[in-house]
Parts: sequence; C-alpha cells; structure tokens
Amino acid sequence: MDFQRYQQAAIKTLQPTAPGTDPVLVPLLGLAGEAGSVATVYKKLLRDGPAFEQGKQQLREELGDVLWYVAALTHRFGLSLEDVAAASLEKTKDRWRTTPHAERTHYDEAFPEREQIPRKTTLTFTPTVTDGGRKVIVLTREDGKPAGDPLTSASRVEDDYRFHDAFHLAHAAVLGWSPVTRFLLGRKRKSHPDTDENEDGGRAIAIEEGISALVFSYAARHAYLTGLRHIDHELLTTIGHMTAHLEVGACRAADWERAILTGYAAWTQLRQQGGGTVELDLDRQTLTVL
Repeated sequence: MDFQRYQQAAIKTLQPTAPGTDPVLVPLLGLAGEAGSVATVYKKLLRDGPAFEQGKQQLREELGDVLWYVAALTHRFGLSLEDVAAASLEKTKDRWRTTPHAERTHYDEAFPEREQIPRKTTLTFTPTVTDGGRKVIVLTREDGKPAGDPLTSASRVEDDYRFHDAFHLAHAAVLGWSPVTRFLLGRKRKSHPDTDENEDGGRAIAIEEGISALVFSYAARHAYLTGLRHIDHELLTTIGHMTAHLEVGACRAADWERAILTGYAAWTQLRQQGGGTVELDLDRQTLTVL
C-alpha cells in the first residue's frame, strides 16, 4: 500500500469534531497519546522480556495508530502524506549522507589553475612571540611565503583561536569552498568579476569567519568536539541558512558536519603540539597534520 492510498483510506474513518472545536486538536492529542502508548508497550518489553508474549503484536498495533493519526493530521493541514514522507527522506539524506564523490564538483574547475584552490598542498602553523610579548601564529604556504597576517586569539582568555585557520582549510578540503583560504593563498577568481565579488569577496569572507566563530562558541561548550561524532542539527541548519545564497549552498548538512569535525581534529592536534604542518588534499577531502 502506498502513502496516498493509505491517507485516502484513513480519512474515511475520520470522525467529525464537536461544534466549535478545532478539527486539528483531536488528531493532534491522539498522536501524542498513541506515542505514549508505544513507549508504554516498550517499557513492558524491557520489564518482562520474553514473558511479554504479545509485545511485538501490541507494538504493531500502537504504531499503526500513530500512523493513522499522522495521516489524519496531514489531511487536516491540507498536506499530502506522500509528500511529507518524501520530504522526510530528503531531509534525512541531507543530514546523514555526505555528497557522493561522483557527484562532487570543484567550484573553480572552469577557472585558470592560478585561481584554483590547490588540489594538494601543505601549510605550516608556526607559533611566535612578538616584540610586544603577544603570542601569534604565523601561517606559511608551501613556498615559504606568509599566508595572511599573524593571528592572535583576540580574546582576554587564551583559547588558542589563533589556530582557527585550520577550520577554513577544512572547509576547503571537505567542501571545496573557502573564500578565506582563497584569500590566504591568493587564489581569488579575479578573471570573473561577478564570482570574485559575490563568492570570493568581503561578504563571503565575513560569512565564513562568522561560521568559524559561531561553531567555536558551540565547540567550547562541547569539549571542543573531542570524541563527538555528530553536531546538533540546529547549528547545521543555521549554517545552511547563512550560506544558502553562495555556491556552497549546494552542500548537505552532512558535508558541513564532516568539514567541521575534520577542522577540529586538526585544530586539536595543532593546539596540543604547539603548531605544525598540515596537508590539504581536496581530492581525498582530508586535512592531515603531518
């Protein structure tokens, strides 16, 4: 049975509500009640084990009731149960499945090599103390030239944010996108003025820096993501909204999760050993501390 046929059959048994009653309220409360019934049956399974012989049959029945109320609510809201199910699968795919390698494209593939993020390169994070006694990180490219200005943590509390270019490099490695990395490596796409302004320009750079700061605030409350395999969906949704108008808007939430965890793995290692060299590999989508 498909979802459309099920919904059509289910609403035939939908009872009229009392005058003056919101027609959504009864199926909404019914859904809440049946969800509780599912939990109750499962509780009995945990408590009684094999002795609870009717457990599976009761779960089947209670889950069927949940499905009926979902169909009824979908009808009351003027929605299609089939569309709701399809949208749910798309959302799940976006959240839990990274973009397949075969479908992944380099956003700068059509540009001259001098404007492409290097497919493979190394950069070195060197801790330095300035004449004024400030701790800074100097980032240098493979050719020994500096990549951007020396960075402090820019905070009264030393939290090693000065290593945060690792996050941008991870965005480049995993997503193939990082206007900050393009700036650091001198790889802005200047041959196409619109792309240079809209994708590699100041606003895009500010958005990526904002994402870096936003995620760092989240990470600071979660042990800097040490040992975590997943990130809260709400944070990934916010990042998706921030980047929706950019080329990276085509990336999935799962891609962003991988990029963030990759960046923090490198950041943690650089922080622990006080600097080091990282290898950026866009084809393998890796950022490795050598």
